[in-house]
Amino acid sequence: MSTSTDVMLVLATGHQKFREYLLGGTSRYGVPLWVFDPEPPTWQRQYAAGVDVLDVFDPPTAVKAAQLLSRQRTVRGVYSYHEAAILAAACVAESLRLPGPTPEAVATVRDKYLTRDRLSAAGLRQPRYAVVHLGEDPAPAANKIGFPLVVKPRGLGASQGVVKAAEPDELATALATARAATQAGMTNDGSVLLEEYLTGPEISLDAAIFDGEYLPYILARKLVGDEPYFEEVGHTIDPRDPLLKDRDLIGMVAAAHEAVGWRHGSTHTEVKLTPTGPVLVEINGRLGGDLIPYIGQIATGVDSGVVAADVALGRRPDVTPTQQVHTAIRFLRPPVTAVIEQVELPRPGSVPGLVDAFQIAGPGDRLALPPEGYTPRYGCLITRGESTRECQATLDRAAAAARLEYRPADD
Repeated sequence: MSTSTDVMLVLATGHQKFREYLLGGTSRYGVPLWVFDPEPPTWQRQYAAGVDVLDVFDPPTAVKAAQLLSRQRTVRGVYSYHEAAILAAACVAESLRLPGPTPEAVATVRDKYLTRDRLSAAGLRQPRYAVVHLGEDPAPAANKIGFPLVVKPRGLGASQGVVKAAEPDELATALATARAATQAGMTNDGSVLLEEYLTGPEISLDAAIFDGEYLPYILARKLVGDEPYFEEVGHTIDPRDPLLKDRDLIGMVAAAHEAVGWRHGSTHTEVKLTPTGPVLVEINGRLGGDLIPYIGQIATGVDSGVVAADVALGRRPDVTPTQQVHTAIRFLRPPVTAVIEQVELPRPGSVPGLVDAFQIAGPGDRLALPPEGYTPRYGCLITRGESTRECQATLDRAAAAARLEYRPADD
């Protein structure tokens, strides 16, 4: 039972179109929300009892603000679904003696090289890898791993700066691309991870980890754009996907969480289904992006905002599906780097099975394709149906009904 002074602290609310549903779900939990954000609130006001504006990506700043808040309110839980704020959230939880992942565990999953080392020590399947620092010759490590390989920044997320080097003469360009990538609230120090290139489809698992118990509840199959980049262009969810009950897969992912020391909190784990079996790509210490929890809620009825609140409050969440329907999402992007002039999307319901469609970019916005920019999206389409094939057919019809007017961007 909450009191009038109780609050749940959420660090960094993120992009409204991609994260409002999570804040809304958490706000319906029954404990008033208090938000720490880097910008003054707009849409967040309807969900929050209070908002403090501060550098939420800096752990000491966030801890100081949380300790001040705790003198005025009873902070019962804290969490973040924003990649750049998860370390600050863990430090706040530790300082207030609240449930959450340890700062050490968060630092490990935020650093792709540390993650790889922990998984290696545990004997878990993952790509061959090496780290290359600024000024180091990458050739020995690259040749040891073998081409093709994947080059990625050591500490960024959302596929920012991730690129394939098919052969040695592509390595220098790939390294430059990875080192030039940026992401709000995060630092790219130029350290780059080289990894074995894996073939096969990729899946993601969103899960709650409660006192060491791994509880997966959303399994999405990822669609990516053209190589050499790994831009995510869509996801599909089958709520009855047999992989959710695959003991070997789930056991491997659970063991990976133990290996990195993650025993409490929400995660989004990516796994490659190679011809020789599943191989772990990475663990992200927050809920999935790309609206995966949203389409997961449509598919299963499980509200990730409520699940995250349960875990933050030290309560074992119920992730049992209350409905089962196939869902899919597709992101619309221009064919070239472009300045948007006009966007028209089909209305939900105008195409049977289309349940949501919204605009991401508008007139005057410049959308840059990789390697200059990432996630250059002007719209989003979401469908539901009796099968994955039906969802994809609906997406095809809805995408054909969308209209984009643009002009190629000046160099």
